Amino acid sequence: MGPGIIRSLIAVIGFVIIAIVLWDGFETIVSPRRVTRKMRLTRLFYRYTWRIWSATVYAISSNKRNETYLSFYGPLSLLFLLSIWAAGLVLGFGLLHWAFGSSFSTAGLPAVLGEDMYLSGTNFFTLGLGDVVPRSIVGRLLTVVEAGLGFGFLALVIGYLPALNQSFSNREVIISMLDARAGSPPTATEVLRRHGYDNGPEDLRQLLSVWERWSAELLESHLSYPVLAYFRSQHDNQSWLSTLATILDTSCLVMAGLRGVCSHQAELTFAMARHAIVDLSIIFSTPPSGPDREDRLPAAELKHLRAILAETRLSFAEGTPVDHKLTELRHMYEPYLYSLADHLCLSIPPWIPGVTFRDNWETSAWGRVAAGTKKVVRQDYRHRHF
Repeated sequence: MGPGIIRSLIAVIGFVIIAIVLWDGFETIVSPRRVTRKMRLTRLFYRYTWRIWSATVYAISSNKRNETYLSFYGPLSLLFLLSIWAAGLVLGFGLLHWAFGSSFSTAGLPAVLGEDMYLSGTNFFTLGLGDVVPRSIVGRLLTVVEAGLGFGFLALVIGYLPALNQSFSNREVIISMLDARAGSPPTATEVLRRHGYDNGPEDLRQLLSVWERWSAELLESHLSYPVLAYFRSQHDNQSWLSTLATILDTSCLVMAGLRGVCSHQAELTFAMARHAIVDLSIIFSTPPSGPDREDRLPAAELKHLRAILAETRLSFAEGTPVDHKLTELRHMYEPYLYSLADHLCLSIPPWIPGVTFRDNWETSAWGRVAAGTKKVVRQDYRHRHF
């Protein structure tokens, strides 16, 4: 194979690398939308780096620290992805410089591939050192194009990071608000129990309306920026997935056994939340789990749920049709919850809270140290209006 053919092949490789990086960055930043094709740089990057990161965390750390180490992945992966894009562009343009004959002049140094990479790096990051100068039309053209791309890359990153931060902050507001309304971790039973007062049904309807909008915003932001799914919440017992599960569970209970109590709003919220969970499963290539998973709400737990709600004004109806309706609704979203939880290493909240728990707003690091191993009995919120 002659030198001309080799240089032509290297030029093609350089063009391909640049095209892949630019198109991937365009889909991720400039025109974020749902992209389901499997062969995509960002998709492959997150698929394999997350597997390696999560497997390593569970292999080397204790359960107490797992959540902390897993929370590092989202921010670090984003910085690493941006570095890969920058390195890819520098490599691609460096190969082009070499393929077109290293058409530049240096201070008496021979033209080697390393010098082409150095020239490409100084062009991309617009350093303008002046020790390497292009001397042909092709070299000057590549220099101008790469410098423009480097400047545009920096501008896109500056605009991209604040957009991610804003979407993350908007998501976490509702998650934090759920603490006093549904417990920590949140459960559908607590949502209904804490709205079992005189004006509770109307407040519950308004809450379901807020959740409908939050689910829509979650769908839009996480389809546009899937990396947000790897950003963990501030507390270990909270997450966007557990919040979405609580929203679906609550809507499911209202639709199946609380007929007449904001049922129409529950249907709208359920539809939006299920839309979000299904589309996100497609984005992360996590097909719904099979029927062999452990039942989150066995018959004994359902009976307990009815007993808890019987003490409020939002008692849950009994009968075979109600149970069948509840089962049918659960099958519409729980398999997707299981698969996403497995993939993201997140826990799914139970339907009924444990007997010893405290909301996050009631606790602090100093309080936990002072309390030691003392158990806290569940508080009675039936007469509290949140």
